Amino acid sequence: QVQLVESGGGLVQAGGCLRLSCAASGSIVSIMGWYRQAPGKQRELVARIISGGSTDYADSVKGRFTISRENAKNMLYLQMNSLKTEDTAVYYCSADTHAGIRYWGQGTQVTVSS
Repeated sequence: QVQLVESGGGLVQAGGCLRLSCAASGSIVSIMGWYRQAPGKQRELVARIISGGSTDYADSVKGRFTISRENAKNMLYLQMNSLKTEDTAVYYCSADTHAGIRYWGQGTQVTVSS
């Protein structure tokens, strides 16, 4: 079992920045990531990071978002800069165990106003 708790969402103007945090507890995980889901759209990958530090980003956020992981504290972060209105969504933290089971956090709302 893995428990994930996100924080850091909110309302920000376009061009602004936010930092999301995700606290993980429970089983050891291999891959952690951030997904988002906008109203009427499917959940999509934003960024992910494996335990070795390799990262992967959606094309739409490359150069603007940075994912990082603090293994000693079981924390995951997403630094979001130059936010756009199209970044508005509920952001979810995810964790994949070595057994291939994916866990989700409860989500945090990010709203970018024009």
